[in-house]
Amino acid sequence: MALIVQLKSVTDLRAKGDKIAKVAFRGLSFYTRVLENCEDEARFDETFRWPVASNIDGNEMLEIQVFNYSKVFTNRLIGTFRMVLQKVVEEAQLEVSDTLIDDNNTPIRTCVTIEIKYQTMDGTVAVWNDGEFLDDPNRTENDGAFQFETDSLLSGHSQGSAVSPGRSHLSLHSGERSFRKVGKGVFSAMKLGKTRLPKEDHKNRDEAAILETEDLDRKAMRLGGGLDPDTISLASVTAVTTNISNKRSKPDIKMEPSAGRPMDYQVSITIIEARQLVGLNMDPVVCVEIGDDKKYTSMKESTSCPYYNEYFVFEFHVPPDVMFDKILKLSVIHSKNLLRSGTLVGTFKLDIGTVYSQPEHQFYHKWAILSDPDDITAGVKGYIKCDLAVVGKGDNIKTPHKANETDEDDIEGNLLLPEGVPSERQWARYYIKIYRAEGLPKMNTSIMANMKKAFIGENKDLVDPYVQVLFAGQKGKTSVQKSSYEPIWNEQIIFTEMFPPLCKRMKIQIRDSDKVNDVAIGTHFIDLRKISNDGDKGFLPTLGPAWVNMYGSTRNYTLMDEHQDLNEGLGEGVSFRARLLISIAVEILDTTSTEIMSTTEVQLEQVQNISEYVTGKIEEFFLFGAFLEATMVDRKIGDKPISFEVTIGNYGNQIDGVNKPTMHRRKKEGGDCDEEESELLQNSSEDEAEDDGDLVSVSTTPPMKPVITDRNYFHLPYFENKPCIYIKSWWQDQRRRLYNANIMDKIADKLEEGLNDVQEIIKTEKAFPERRLRGVLEELGNGCSRFVTLANKDQNQTGRTKLDRERLKSCMRELENMSTQAKVIRSQVKKNTVKDKLKLIQNFLQKLRFLADEPQHSIPDVYIWMMNNNKRIAYARIPSKDILYSIVDEETGKDCGKVKTVFLKLPGKKGFGPAGWTVQAKTELYLWLGLNKQRKDFLSGLPNGFEENKAVKGPGLQSFPPISLTYIMKQEFQLRVHMYQARSLFAADSSGLSDPFARVFFSTHSQCTEVLNETLCPTWDQLLVFDNVELYGEACELRDDPPIIVIEIYDQDTVGKAEFIGRTFAKPITKMSDEHYGPPRFPPQLEYYQVYRGNCIAGDLLAAFELLQVPYNEEEIRRALLAVNDFAVPEIKIGPAGKADLPPIDGPTDSERGPILPVPMGIRPVLSKYRIEVLFWGLRDLKRVNLAQVDRPRVDIECAGKGVQSALIQNYKKNPNFSTLVKWFEVDLPENELLHPPLNIRVVDCRAFGRYTLVGSHAVGSLRKFIYRPPDKTANNWSTAAKLMSGCLALTNGGPYSRPTGEITVNMEPEPRIKKMETCVKLDSTSDAVVKVDVPEEEKEKKKKKKKGEEIEEEEPDDSMLDWWSKYFASIETLKEQLRAQEAAAAEAEEKEDMEIAAEGTEIKADESPVKGSKGKEKSKDKGKGPKEDKKKKQQQGDMLEKSNKHKIDELHVYNKELEQECDNFEDWLHAFNLYRGKIGDDDDNVTDEERIVGRYKGSLCVYKVPLPEDVTKEVGFDPNFGMFQGIPNNDPVNVLVRVYVVRATDLHPADINGKADPYVVIKLGKTEIKDKENYISKQLNPIFGKSFDIEATFPMESMLTVSVYDWDLVGSDDLIGETKIDLENRYYSKQRATCGIAQSYSIHGYNVWRDPMKPTQILTKLCKEGKVDGPHFGPGGRVKVANRVFLGPTELEDENGLKKQTDEHLALIALQHWEDIPRVGCKLIPEHVETRPLLNPDKPGIEQGRVEMWVDMFPMDMPAPGPAIDISPRKPKKYELRVIVWNTDEVILEDDDYFTGEKSSDIFVRGWLKGQQEDKQDTDVHYHSLTGEGNFNWRYIFPFDYLLAEEKIVISKKESMFSWDETEYKIPARLTLQVWDADHFSADDFLGAIELDLNRFPRGAKTAKQCSIDMVLNEQELPTISIFKQKRVKGWWPFVARNENDEMELTGKVEAELQLLTAEEAEKSPAGLARNEPEPLEKPNRPNTSLSWMLNPMRIVCILVWRNYKWSLLGFLAALLLLLFIVLVIYSMPGVISEKIFNAGR
Repeated sequence: MALIVQLKSVTDLRAKGDKIAKVAFRGLSFYTRVLENCEDEARFDETFRWPVASNIDGNEMLEIQVFNYSKVFTNRLIGTFRMVLQKVVEEAQLEVSDTLIDDNNTPIRTCVTIEIKYQTMDGTVAVWNDGEFLDDPNRTENDGAFQFETDSLLSGHSQGSAVSPGRSHLSLHSGERSFRKVGKGVFSAMKLGKTRLPKEDHKNRDEAAILETEDLDRKAMRLGGGLDPDTISLASVTAVTTNISNKRSKPDIKMEPSAGRPMDYQVSITIIEARQLVGLNMDPVVCVEIGDDKKYTSMKESTSCPYYNEYFVFEFHVPPDVMFDKILKLSVIHSKNLLRSGTLVGTFKLDIGTVYSQPEHQFYHKWAILSDPDDITAGVKGYIKCDLAVVGKGDNIKTPHKANETDEDDIEGNLLLPEGVPSERQWARYYIKIYRAEGLPKMNTSIMANMKKAFIGENKDLVDPYVQVLFAGQKGKTSVQKSSYEPIWNEQIIFTEMFPPLCKRMKIQIRDSDKVNDVAIGTHFIDLRKISNDGDKGFLPTLGPAWVNMYGSTRNYTLMDEHQDLNEGLGEGVSFRARLLISIAVEILDTTSTEIMSTTEVQLEQVQNISEYVTGKIEEFFLFGAFLEATMVDRKIGDKPISFEVTIGNYGNQIDGVNKPTMHRRKKEGGDCDEEESELLQNSSEDEAEDDGDLVSVSTTPPMKPVITDRNYFHLPYFENKPCIYIKSWWQDQRRRLYNANIMDKIADKLEEGLNDVQEIIKTEKAFPERRLRGVLEELGNGCSRFVTLANKDQNQTGRTKLDRERLKSCMRELENMSTQAKVIRSQVKKNTVKDKLKLIQNFLQKLRFLADEPQHSIPDVYIWMMNNNKRIAYARIPSKDILYSIVDEETGKDCGKVKTVFLKLPGKKGFGPAGWTVQAKTELYLWLGLNKQRKDFLSGLPNGFEENKAVKGPGLQSFPPISLTYIMKQEFQLRVHMYQARSLFAADSSGLSDPFARVFFSTHSQCTEVLNETLCPTWDQLLVFDNVELYGEACELRDDPPIIVIEIYDQDTVGKAEFIGRTFAKPITKMSDEHYGPPRFPPQLEYYQVYRGNCIAGDLLAAFELLQVPYNEEEIRRALLAVNDFAVPEIKIGPAGKADLPPIDGPTDSERGPILPVPMGIRPVLSKYRIEVLFWGLRDLKRVNLAQVDRPRVDIECAGKGVQSALIQNYKKNPNFSTLVKWFEVDLPENELLHPPLNIRVVDCRAFGRYTLVGSHAVGSLRKFIYRPPDKTANNWSTAAKLMSGCLALTNGGPYSRPTGEITVNMEPEPRIKKMETCVKLDSTSDAVVKVDVPEEEKEKKKKKKKGEEIEEEEPDDSMLDWWSKYFASIETLKEQLRAQEAAAAEAEEKEDMEIAAEGTEIKADESPVKGSKGKEKSKDKGKGPKEDKKKKQQQGDMLEKSNKHKIDELHVYNKELEQECDNFEDWLHAFNLYRGKIGDDDDNVTDEERIVGRYKGSLCVYKVPLPEDVTKEVGFDPNFGMFQGIPNNDPVNVLVRVYVVRATDLHPADINGKADPYVVIKLGKTEIKDKENYISKQLNPIFGKSFDIEATFPMESMLTVSVYDWDLVGSDDLIGETKIDLENRYYSKQRATCGIAQSYSIHGYNVWRDPMKPTQILTKLCKEGKVDGPHFGPGGRVKVANRVFLGPTELEDENGLKKQTDEHLALIALQHWEDIPRVGCKLIPEHVETRPLLNPDKPGIEQGRVEMWVDMFPMDMPAPGPAIDISPRKPKKYELRVIVWNTDEVILEDDDYFTGEKSSDIFVRGWLKGQQEDKQDTDVHYHSLTGEGNFNWRYIFPFDYLLAEEKIVISKKESMFSWDETEYKIPARLTLQVWDADHFSADDFLGAIELDLNRFPRGAKTAKQCSIDMVLNEQELPTISIFKQKRVKGWWPFVARNENDEMELTGKVEAELQLLTAEEAEKSPAGLARNEPEPLEKPNRPNTSLSWMLNPMRIVCILVWRNYKWSLLGFLAALLLLLFIVLVIYSMPGVISEKIFNAGR
């Protein structure tokens, strides 16, 4: 799709003059050429084309503006023509003539005539022919767009066919004007598609593209009808920068393959603790495993919550891919010892790549979830808390500060999972189906096979392939298919692994089975992230069925394969190996199902064969290639004939390639052969129909003997004959995949180029980068929308897999979303947000690149091999998608049908290092790949002007594709190369310098610059002229798209070959013979080109290039006319013959340098006079030169040919400082600061007999930071800030203040704690303001509480209890809070931005409240949060309140980095320049800059234009001898007392076999060395040293302090763990006063005693005097005035006895703390601090070996002596005694069954211990036979322990084993464990349950057993907690818990206990006995009788049991018995009674 506008003419112009027109559409503007001296009419006749990505809307506008052109002033607008494109959209073609309107929208007489055409892709509007514009009969000879160049007459019509691909027909495409990127951009990584800069003194063409500041806003407002400047966007400069003719594509500048090269890596792992391990009474050990390396922690006994805090380090030297695929496995093993391996509890796996991809390459304090690989139904098996970090060379890991760690008990919130991975991962099955393979190389690697083949001649299939899949540390294999090149497996390998997996890549290998050694045939990696999507509408990993292509070594039949590594997947494959048909699917398992297998072992199953058509219909593809040039062929190859072989898959391969599948195969693969042939014939053009069937592929060019170009290179003499290749191949038609990837690649390329533009604009400080960024975003939005339109086609294509469908959906979603976001961000781009938005858009680029990488392959990549004498020498690999043809422009590969410069490189490891940097051959290659049916246009992209030569197949028959092309069009050019300068080149000589010269290659020509000796910044200032450069093709194409120039820079060596330094590419600006040599394009401007050495930048080249056409003479033209008699010749402008017509070369040749031409005046930069002042201070740490010590050094400074020498240092050992401090020299430097040459510093040693030896050198690449700019008096920087500030203060403090004018008052409360808030007010001296600091909230809170009578738990401790460590820990808390606040703020800002984007995306305006963090916002946020978050928030608030209630301790500043980083290396006036000597090593891994440093030069520079303003030199006290370096101190030697405090070290690298170290400190300064060896700390990687060392030193001789940490060894020498070096001199002389940090408050006693010998008032007075500042003036009422600042503060000081006295010290201290606010001289003074410095080991360069926390104080010896050093010795742990009384238990589960009665009972006892002291565990007696779970004990445990209150840790010292030399100290959290057990006589006791109480925070016990519940454990976070260290005594009921079979917590009992904490002294005063013993005995428990032993009274027990169980039965039985007895008695007595009654009746 395109809009094409032909601007024909502008008539009725009012005045004579030069005219230029601008045509703009969619923000992209094109300019016409300048028409000179136009009177009434300007005939432009130029055509402009806008490729459009989305359909044109009828409301869009085209705008044409006509200007009067001026070379000096701004172009003046004549009038504007605007047109709505509605009619164009409807009719597709329109001719318009209309009048212009002026600024006032009034029509004027001037009239414009244009023709517009609109071509849509889908043909919805009329179709038209490109050539239609050529029919204009009125065309003049000045035609700009489609000028019939002289050369077009030479084309010759050799072919009679109507349309010949070689014919020079003029198309729109080739005829457009080329518009160049203009602007003053100087830096460019590679300006191949970009052009040179116009001359600065001329107005450039496209103001928009130029980004000139002047008038642009005004113009935009005027032309854009009142547009807001913040909405103007600069659309694509890329459309302008990309060459319009589009016949060439960019070469790749980076040569060396980076993959496959080994690098150093260090993996450090800290196992802190484990929790909730599943199992009873465990003895857990953690095993850390990476690959084959295993390391174990120590064993912890009887605990499911072990605490380890053990540190492990693994080191590797492997390629990155291998490293990142390694699996890190953490396993917990129960009861492992020497004899048994133990049982596995659970494991956790992730790959190293996942860790490396985290922020800072680490997981810090995260919980890893353990699962059981043998039982996937089991659930979570526990958690391990650990730190993981992966460090590569040069990575700097910022370890979060470690001290006083409060345990992150929120396990769920801190899981060890990457962002985006759900916390609850599920088990899943991964099915990898392996169907079959094709195209395996016909080889067998086994020696026996080769012998067999040699002797027997047996040549059957010798490969026994099988497929091996590696995933997540597991390996699966298919069966072996014996003797098969096309094996069929139909098998699936099943892995069972968690989902989502934490292992990103799956490795699939085809291997050859062998009795001796299996070998890889090919390897393919599948990145699971690319075949799945984790979004809301995402999909599980899926792939195929699809073919994957495998690449590796060449397919040679050699006994040993030198490139075998490539087959293993290490490095870029150099040949096609095979392709494999696979599919991947994932199924999430339902672990509750009973049917699933619970093991994770790899399984292998058979699967059904799949249909042939599943992977797509087989199509015939046609690959065509033409070699237009082969130059820069390495002469090492030899002069045997050279040919090139092109292969695609196995097609074209000469060794075992296939030419065409057999008919049987074709039928088998592609269906009905006849049908396909007939279809092919119907789609072919007539001339190819008859011969196509027999087309034989030609894959190799004819061998040709090379010709010498120069000393290093050959070239092949192709001249006008260009060899061609063509290959037919058959592949499944999966082009849609590649098309989609191409569209996304093109969007990404355009975005990348746009972002580079923006960065260049920012870098070169040009105006309006935001406008260009808006343009980039517009292009991105349009491109994304276009993708959505295009990608939706071909939905029902055969062979589409699930992944194809899902990927398409997700890509469309992503790009649609990106399009929306781009539009939103575009509206947010403002001048101040450009850099932030740039970072955001970089993420888009990464996402696009990720999406564009298609995981399912289709057509294999194309390989080009250079063959010499049948040997494969060098290759290039070209992705097939890059050359794939499509009828839709956006889908076509970026190099399809274009000439690409391809550099061939050496294969495999041969390509590493220097060999990889040299070019083996440079080819200009044209490639076209597409369906055979579509091949009719395969030649259309070639440069025009050729004839085709076809092979003769028989009498009168020719093959259709040409076997070669003959160019009959030839142009002659002169190339001018202006080599001005190079900078920061690579040091190639042992002197640390180079002798550089440049070699320039263009086509088959080559020239060299002169050699400049001993410099890294050569200024060649040389013009190289290449005459008789013959280029083939049409002139206009060559103008738009000339070939590239290669510039190689070498180091000349006196002996041997010149050494390669680096290479860069450039494109020349081309001038045709009829063009005017003048602005804006000519003369070209110098530009910087980055020089690359392999993949590394090796400097910059400043040069310009122009290609000038040499006109033909009349005789040649006459001959051409005769040859082309059938061609209608228009009028031709014929210039004078030969080179006389070329622009003259200015200036004579340089007389001094012989026949060397200098760079002409118009091109070399405009110069101004500058003065460079040099401060010579001294030289430091000079190493020996040629084994001799440096004795009399001198410094030479050189810049742009001028320079100055320092005074000679007479004796370097005695005093390495210079006697003369300041010298200067004047030099001519370019006006443009970016073009300033480097300044060279060289140090030479003056030896006897006038010899000079170079010691070392340094090149200052940029002088910008040393340029002095006189202050601008008109600007009032702070006045606006002051107004705002005072206004704001008046508002907040209730009205304005009255104050004296000109003063700024800083009011500090008398409460010292506020000083921490550091109120800084940066205001201008003319304004005034008062800052009042309110009492903080927590103070008010406290007061309120006191009023209410509430209890404040912790009373403020007495000062005597506080020490330096109190201050340190309080400071660390503050540091952590700051870090947390920063993270929270960053997260909030990100959230806010996301909300804004979302709001704008849905057209809802976000709340723009000016008050940040307003209550309203917070409320609305809180509403959205769930109850859980609310609770968390409340808890955090509670924590904060608790913290705020703590006593305020004075703090120091803890820097978590080196102080130098914080303070810019203390280079405020004295700079240190490293001096280098020695060659930079070739192997990146082994040589570092540090090793090349031979010393340092200390001094400074000041660069300024002369003359300086007078007011600078007339300042008071200006000393002309010191120039701009006024007020610098003397550099005589000075004696200093250096006091070094070493606090502690963290994360030391283990130095002993046991994974620990025995560290001690060594301090070295000058010749003094202090070894603290006797105080080594045993087996500790985080030692606390707490030492101070005093050393007397003399600066400058002894100024480099080295603090080392060594590992003590009993036998042998001690090993260095790491060291850090501190330059004390720069600190000493810095204006930031780094000698002794300024404390937060002034105190004369106690823990915070002032340690500087100078009091604050003395320091302030000295600073004022040195800075010539008025003050200090101390006034009444606590006021001090310094300059115009007034500081208020307290004036009372309390001494040791509590007496208060008046002092000014507090006031002075406040002034010092705000010294940066003092005008002119102010800077931030260093506060009292502790700095954290990395420890490095020279043997392991670049990798941190730990960190040391320390600080240094320095005191001049001529001042009063300082007081004694502060005591920072480690706190001794305090001795405590914990008494635990176990009173009772209740509801303990009953474990035992009664033998006789089966009744449940338990023999209960309780066990207790303090964590880490399991061996000292204590048990109660046994409460036998508890039938109710009730137990009575009255039993006391006593646990003495040592405790560090500040760190909340118990300290244990014990020997690790019987062989240990001394005790090791452990620090363990204070946790009490209580367990309840069931005692058994004959078997092991049964564990019933446990409770672990953290003595610092545990839930308060319940008052009764009933109130005690399991919630006290489960919801521990939500319950109020208490600390035994505060409560001292606590009693209550706590639950015992254990896990049941379902892995859930259940209540197993309750315990009533009493905890009492006493200090050792208190325990001594009131002793208590263990158990129930004296003193303070406990009474015996009242246990029921049943608890007596069964054996003592068995009968009673039986009676009791019988009664208990059969009570009612017994009662019933007794009742029945009595009744029976009664009845029996009745019956028995009845007869007697009756008889008695009868007989005695009468009585």
